[in-house]
Amino acid sequence: MTARPPFVDHLTLLVADYERSKAFYERALEPWGAATYELEGPACGIGPAGSQDFWLAPGGPTAPALHVAFLAPSREIVHAFHKAALAAGGTDNGAPGPRPQYHEHYYAAYVLDPDGHNVEAVCHDPVEPA
Repeated sequence: MTARPPFVDHLTLLVADYERSKAFYERALEPWGAATYELEGPACGIGPAGSQDFWLAPGGPTAPALHVAFLAPSREIVHAFHKAALAAGGTDNGAPGPRPQYHEHYYAAYVLDPDGHNVEAVCHDPVEPA
């Protein structure tokens, strides 16, 4: 599947406990090599170097809970995300695996973050032949 251009430039998630959520997302997004860009206020952007498009700020939790999906470059990153997010205190909401109801190559894992938001890592690439 060919990559599609991004449509959303950035997203800010309001969280109940800023420091707890920041620690969770820093660990959960570590498989992407995520870095944190901290602003005064407080607020921070988290993501791969140069693309901190996902932002956290105090003021939540947002209700009802949201669903956020991070594009993974490989199925290995989907697995690493799931493991890292659980180790960071997330709650399992769907183990890594195929989701053919979306399309034949959809491979994803889901966790609930500290505020109950459904966080997904998804890879759309077909399986490479062994």
